[in-house]
Amino acid sequence: MIYEKVELHNIEDLVSVDGFPGLRMQRIPESVRLKLNPDAQIQMCHSACAEIRFESDHPVSIELSCPKGLGIVEVFYGPFQSPERYEIKDDISVIHVPAPDQMTMYDQYKLSNLPFSPKVCRLLMAGDAMYIHGIKGYNCRPPNRDELPRLRYLAYGTSITEHGNATAPHLTYVEQVGIRLGADVINLGCGGSAFCEPEIADYIAARTDWNFATLALSVNMLKFPLSFFYERASYMINTICRSNPRRPVICITLFPYSREFGDSFIGMEDKGSPDDYREALHKAVQDCPCENVYLLEGSEVLNNVGGLSSDLLHPGDQGMIFMGENLARQINPLIKKFYR
Repeated sequence: MIYEKVELHNIEDLVSVDGFPGLRMQRIPESVRLKLNPDAQIQMCHSACAEIRFESDHPVSIELSCPKGLGIVEVFYGPFQSPERYEIKDDISVIHVPAPDQMTMYDQYKLSNLPFSPKVCRLLMAGDAMYIHGIKGYNCRPPNRDELPRLRYLAYGTSITEHGNATAPHLTYVEQVGIRLGADVINLGCGGSAFCEPEIADYIAARTDWNFATLALSVNMLKFPLSFFYERASYMINTICRSNPRRPVICITLFPYSREFGDSFIGMEDKGSPDDYREALHKAVQDCPCENVYLLEGSEVLNNVGGLSSDLLHPGDQGMIFMGENLARQINPLIKKFYR
């Protein structure tokens, strides 16, 4: 969406909240958010690879706050990472982006084949809900479509999709896939609350701004009976696949996690074994009549458990990189069938 002089990528609504100045940036519209479970309503306000994008030949200032937690902002020029890293807290922070003098000194022709134009300043965000207060700058404009990647990749899943224990937004497996496939990223990860509600399935299906999707379904649902998981996963898969047969939809079974390494506490509320839920997802994909649905094993995406953090649940940086490499390699031949 466009806000003042910039594009807010992976942000679909700006909401005024009583008692808080500025506008809360949300990854889904308020009308959809309020139909989800209470935890998902909170998580969908998290930044999760959202971006503020613009192009300008003058300095630009962006005012942000994070009233109930901590937000992280990293600066990129196209694909090139700048050293700046900002922590956004309760008080309004002003991010000063200087004129991109260094980027303009290079031969632009030799950089013209990059998915992102180096002229595009990208503020990548992660962390808790952030509020935007204003943009100041001259000759500032949103990027043109030809300055951005041709393909767009939408990802739905748990906290592992949202951010996991990655130390920076570009280190999530979703961004790592996007980097390797030259695709823009729409991250709809929903930590602890990816319950595959019909409302989020309908919303994803109705969006026309993505070319391929991954659905990581879902360690969050082990608290529900297998029949309920199958029913919701089937609805989501069928609804999204039928929305456009030219968009590949890749379903991913549960990633390896702590219960399988001897943690009895996390599994106390589980209604079945992890393999039971993997098999249920297999069946949901097999029962889908669409030709644009695919299934990948989570154990082949995260094929090195040493990439997990010490909780043996959330991948750290190295695990995210493993996942991005493996997932991109497996997705690449699938999307080539549709986009040459």
